[in-house]
Amino acid sequence: MEKKKMAFAGSWYPATARECESSIQAFLKEEQGVFEGSYTGGIVPHAGWYYSGSIACRIIASLQSDKAIDTIVLFGAHMHKQSEPFILSYGAIETPFGDIEVDIELADKICDAISIRKRSPFKFPDDNTLELQYPFIKYFFPNVKIVVCGVAPSFFSSIIGSMVVEEANKLLKHIKIIGSTDMTHYGPNFGFIPAGSGEKALEWVKHENDRNAVKAMMEMDEQKIIAQGLEHKNMCCPGAAAATAAACKKLGAAKAVELGYATSYDRSASDSFVGYAGILYSLS
Repeated sequence: MEKKKMAFAGSWYPATARECESSIQAFLKEEQGVFEGSYTGGIVPHAGWYYSGSIACRIIASLQSDKAIDTIVLFGAHMHKQSEPFILSYGAIETPFGDIEVDIELADKICDAISIRKRSPFKFPDDNTLELQYPFIKYFFPNVKIVVCGVAPSFFSSIIGSMVVEEANKLLKHIKIIGSTDMTHYGPNFGFIPAGSGEKALEWVKHENDRNAVKAMMEMDEQKIIAQGLEHKNMCCPGAAAATAAACKKLGAAKAVELGYATSYDRSASDSFVGYAGILYSLS
């Protein structure tokens, strides 16, 4: 079986199953832990595990359910507004915990319903927005299959999110949705310094720019999510976030819960830093 090989193991996250499990167990013991509830999906960050792994880990762990889950749908990828959506159409994804098999049946149905470019494992991009989540998915859902989709920040993102759920329902599949995005990339390294530098800039990112993006995601408003990301540069993958909100609403999500927020500055103080948010979409 063709498989998408790991590209970031040993750098952005640990290379071995033992090291990954050690990190995961440490993440689960952090202050807020795992949230209890009935969640249809969530938003995760995708920096190296040292910076944002705790939030991503605990979001994905919170999606566990007493009911068997057939497939995880993962939305992500760094894309422009005009970029063409793409999907991993077959094969498997390599992780330190073993391979995750692609849900070919669901991927095919999605591509039949809407225009998404199919990509093989060998031509699928090495993308941290996606790969950083694979070990968490395999660890918490060892038998699950996966659909991985790159979504551009356009009106089409909400159509993709809704259509994924419609096709899964037709196949009687129980799915969970994960959307991958970091928040504001601030500072000279990113060419974005509208609030100057120092403490003032950090406070602006945390309490204004990122907070407005989190609010849009919490409201599950796909148009606001896209607008925030494109106009205020407070999400690097607003298309993935919008598709996730649309899909989770289609699955019955009625409200959102914020699991956590952090910045890379918390770990490594610098004039260039990135924000990270974790959000869960709840049935009640």
